[in-house]
Amino acid sequence: MMTDSKRRKGLTVASALLGGVLALTGCSGGGNAKAADDNTSQAKADEAAAKKSSEAQITITPKDGSNNASINNSAAVQVAKGTLTGVTMTTADGKAVAGALSADKTSWKPTTQLQRSTTYKVAAQAKDSQGRAATENASFTTVAPANSFIGTFTPDDGATVGVGMPVSINFDKAIANKAAVQKGITVTSSSGQEVVGHWFNANRIDFRPEEYWKAGSTVTLKLALDGVEGAPGVTGVQQKTVTFHIGRNQVSYVDAKTKQMKVTQDGKVVKSIPISAGAPEHTTYQGQMVISEKFTQTRMNGATVGFKDGDGKGEYDIKDVPHAMRLTSSGTFIHGNYWGAPSVFGSVNTSHGCVGLQDKKGAGDANMPAAWFYSHTLIGDVVVVQNTGDKTVSPDNGLNGWNMDWAQWKAGSAV
Repeated sequence: MMTDSKRRKGLTVASALLGGVLALTGCSGGGNAKAADDNTSQAKADEAAAKKSSEAQITITPKDGSNNASINNSAAVQVAKGTLTGVTMTTADGKAVAGALSADKTSWKPTTQLQRSTTYKVAAQAKDSQGRAATENASFTTVAPANSFIGTFTPDDGATVGVGMPVSINFDKAIANKAAVQKGITVTSSSGQEVVGHWFNANRIDFRPEEYWKAGSTVTLKLALDGVEGAPGVTGVQQKTVTFHIGRNQVSYVDAKTKQMKVTQDGKVVKSIPISAGAPEHTTYQGQMVISEKFTQTRMNGATVGFKDGDGKGEYDIKDVPHAMRLTSSGTFIHGNYWGAPSVFGSVNTSHGCVGLQDKKGAGDANMPAAWFYSHTLIGDVVVVQNTGDKTVSPDNGLNGWNMDWAQWKAGSAV
């Protein structure tokens, strides 16, 4: 039999235990019940939101935050399960970049080449088949000049040039991986001639066939250097196709001994012109030289090519040399001469190494021999200089790779 005190004590314990159970039940069972309610509510909310969300899936490339992006092919916007309704691309300072939407409105690309070392922002909008809208934003930065290389090439796209014109490319950074870079460059001719590249140094590669280009042919240069690693951490950015045309076959032969130049076209002499080549103390280079530049008039200062008086000034400084055509990068020209007596041409070699033709001051007399030759000459025409007593011009001094035999030329290829 339980006394009242024992009963009260037992009730107290039972009450405490019950309270504990209730407390535990309240924290556990009661919480689970609430979470279940919340989960159900969230699931319903998610389901409702999903019904309202667009199925259109927008993809912007490069990915948001990318660095060293290509300036050619990297930027693009695409959408799946929908169509694009708007795309804007701007530089960090808000300048708009022009672009074009595909006919089916599922993709967009810039229509201009991007700039190096520039941050771009892209904002895209799309809708799905039910008209529900979707948006996407991204920002990326293009490759910096320090991490990329470009090549300056000649001749220009669309030019008509002489049969001796090589494709010459000068890179703004030294190329360590020459094979990879050369594989990214192709030069082909409609004549079917084999064309081979030759590296003169780490920055320059020229392309030519074994013999002069065929007259009337078309030459195509393709640069596929975008993303090609030219040196560790330095990639190419160029993607370009250039086409130029070969004109008539004109090769002129300068004979310093007879002091005459014979101009030939397709192997036939079309004109003979008296000349004055380099004097015995300043002989003219020998060899096959390609005309790389033409100037109606130009200044020639001896100090720029090492011909100086005791006071350091040039032995000559003529500010209006007429009809000047460059033969070497070191300063050899074939040009008009108005300061020499007419009797000089064809009889005496008097120059500092250039080839002079009779001319008039001001380059305005079309009847002068120099004027005739200038008007009948293309960039890329060949002038062969003979019997001067000097050495053969270096193949890399100007566009004069023809002074290297075919075996040597091919040996300078990296592929």
